Amino acid sequence: MIKAGIIGGAGYTGGEMIRLLINHPNVEIAFVNSTSNAGNLVSDVHTDLLGDTDLKFTNEIPQDIDVLFLCVGHGDARKFLEAHPVNENIKIIDLSQDFRLAGNRNSKILNRNFIYGLPELNREEIKLAKNIANPGCFATCIELGLLPLAKAGLIKSEVHINATTGSTGAGQGLSTTSHFSWRNNNLSIYKAFEHQHLNEIGESLAKASVKKSPLGDLGAGVVLNFIPQRGAFPRGILASMYLACDLTLEEAQKLYEDFYKDHVFTHVSRKNIDLKQVVNTNKALVHLEKHGRKLFIISMIDNLLKGASGQAVQNMNLMFGLEENAGLRLKAIGF
Repeated sequence: MIKAGIIGGAGYTGGEMIRLLINHPNVEIAFVNSTSNAGNLVSDVHTDLLGDTDLKFTNEIPQDIDVLFLCVGHGDARKFLEAHPVNENIKIIDLSQDFRLAGNRNSKILNRNFIYGLPELNREEIKLAKNIANPGCFATCIELGLLPLAKAGLIKSEVHINATTGSTGAGQGLSTTSHFSWRNNNLSIYKAFEHQHLNEIGESLAKASVKKSPLGDLGAGVVLNFIPQRGAFPRGILASMYLACDLTLEEAQKLYEDFYKDHVFTHVSRKNIDLKQVVNTNKALVHLEKHGRKLFIISMIDNLLKGASGQAVQNMNLMFGLEENAGLRLKAIGF
């Protein structure tokens, strides 16, 4: 059995991690760390787990584990590792953004190198990795919508992206825009053209590309016009994208189907798709349409699963030589 520890177990991604791992056939949760809830039952915080686990939160960090999940806020993962050295034999999967960009993945201070954990891009590297930087939720959704085109060198124009995320994407901390009374029956745009996941997306598209785009290096030359929105629903991301493309619809569908044929969670649908098909699952769905010269792409995931904890477990499975979908076949129980 793989012995797992979880740091930051009281938040949304920590809760999803617990739900997945207590039902994983190859994993035993050794501890769930939360300084603010130490001594309390996990089910007192994640109340849907009443009757499923007797685990209690702890403020200790035992080292007799095989893998450590960092379910903490952005900036806190690096701080945690600097303050709490982790045995080099323990694999780390970080769900924050601290090690996602190429310039941040190799840390001399921590003596750890991180691999970007998108299996559809880096599966073979993940299998050999000791440390994983789990991708962002928006980044995962958008990258899965564009990777086949990038690999074929077919991103030859600006890409226009509109994506809406559920309220859990903002984390569990209260803010003006996360209160039910503000979020319900409402819709708003934030960080237009400036979202922090843009650099992450650009690096992934550049890595996937085997050709140079006419606009130059995909990581720097191609313009991604990204408009994020806050949706009036708890979980899930729907991204719609379009760009100029000379492929016929049949050619585009074949390109995508061939790219994802060996990936167990990403599926290309020839019928229109809706968010309920992926919520509470680790699936990613992609749908293509052709409108004149424009290729229109719809991509969707659950932000807490394929966009966070589910993908982290998928990465763990690859790192430990398990079936990629082990413990991820059923819908999660969360909200």
